[in-house]
Amino acid sequence: MGRKRLVTDSYPVVKRREGPAGHSKGELAPELEKGIQPLNVDEVELELLRQFDLAWQYGPCTGITRLQRWHRAEQMGLKPPPEVRQVLQTHLGDPRFQFSLWHHYPL
Repeated sequence: MGRKRLVTDSYPVVKRREGPAGHSKGELAPELEKGIQPLNVDEVELELLRQFDLAWQYGPCTGITRLQRWHRAEQMGLKPPPEVRQVLQTHLGDPRFQFSLWHHYPL
C-alpha cells in the first residue's frame, strides 16, 4: 500500500528568502525603529476608553455616552473600571472622550 497522502503533497515546496537588508521577520527595519514615538497621555487614555467600548460585559454602548454607560454598568453591579470614570471626568467637554467608537455610525 505505501505512504498515506497528505494535503501538503499537492503543493510545491517554496523556500523563502531573507527580507530586505538582511533583517528577519520579527524585527523592525532600523529606519522604522527610529520613527516609533511613545504614546502621549491622551492616546493612552483614548485606548483605555476604546477597550471599554469593546468590552461587552458592560452592556451595549450605542446611543449613550461612555459616562452614561459606566454609570449604568455600576448600577447593575457589573463593576466597570474606575480608571475609565476618572478619565471621563477629566475630559467632560471633549467629544473624543465622551462618545463611543460607534457614535459616528448611523443606527
